[in-house]
Amino acid sequence: MTETALDSSEIARYARHIVLPEIGGAGQQKLKAARVLVIGAGGLGAPVLQYLAAAGVGRLGIVDDDAVSLSNLQRQVIHATRDIGRPKVESAAAAIADLNPHVEVTPHALRLAPENAEAIFRQYDLVVDGSDNFDTRYLAADTAEAARVPLVTGAVGRFDGSVTVLKPYEADAEGHPNPSYRDLFPTPPPPGAVPACAEAGVVGALTGVIGTLQAMEAIKLITGTGEPLVGRLLLYDGLAASFSTIRYRRGRG
Repeated sequence: MTETALDSSEIARYARHIVLPEIGGAGQQKLKAARVLVIGAGGLGAPVLQYLAAAGVGRLGIVDDDAVSLSNLQRQVIHATRDIGRPKVESAAAAIADLNPHVEVTPHALRLAPENAEAIFRQYDLVVDGSDNFDTRYLAADTAEAARVPLVTGAVGRFDGSVTVLKPYEADAEGHPNPSYRDLFPTPPPPGAVPACAEAGVVGALTGVIGTLQAMEAIKLITGTGEPLVGRLLLYDGLAASFSTIRYRRGRG
C-alpha cells in the first residue's frame, strides 16, 4: 500500500482520525491507498463496509451474488426497504457513495468459487470475510494464504460471535509460523450440523458487534496500529455481555 495525499475536504472529514497519534495523517493516507475486499454484503459485511467507507478506505471490493430481500433488513443495515429485489452489490455501492464519495467501489456480482477466488484476492491488500457458510470460509482462508493476503474472518450464531485475523504466510516475533484457519478449525462440520441463520435465527445487533470488530481489525492492519488478532480468537457472548480470547497455534508443517 502506498500513501496518497489528502485534500482539504478529506482532512476535515477524517479529523478525528488524524488527531490520533496512533493513526495521524500518515495512517489516514494509508487508509486512502488501501484496497479491501469484503466477502458478503449481508449481516457482517454491512457494518464492515459502512465503517471502512466512513474511515476512508480508498477502494472497497464487494463479492455477493444475492439480491436484497425483506428478511435481510433486520440486520443488513447497509440496505433499505426501497432496495428490496436489487442486487446487494448495487445497493451497498449506492449506500457507500452517499456515505463517502471519496471511496471507489468495485462490485463482484458473483459467488466466490475456486475458479475465481485467487484472481479476485490478488487485486486487494486485505480481505474481510463476512460470509455465512463454511464452504466460503474455508475457500477464503485457503485462497488468502496462497495469495499472501491478510484475512479478517468472523462468524455469528444466534447470540454469539467470533473474530480472528489470519496471516499464516508470516511468522511471529519468535520466528514461529502464524497459524492458519485450518489450525483453528481443521475440518468443516458435517452438513446440517450447524443450522443456517434462516433456521436458527440471529439477533440483528449481534452482526453489528462482530462486523464492527472486523472493521476495527482491518483498520489496525492497514495503519499498523495496535496488535491484530493473529493467533487469537475473540469470542463474544451477547447474552452474558462478555468477551473472551482463545490463543491457537500452528499445528502443521
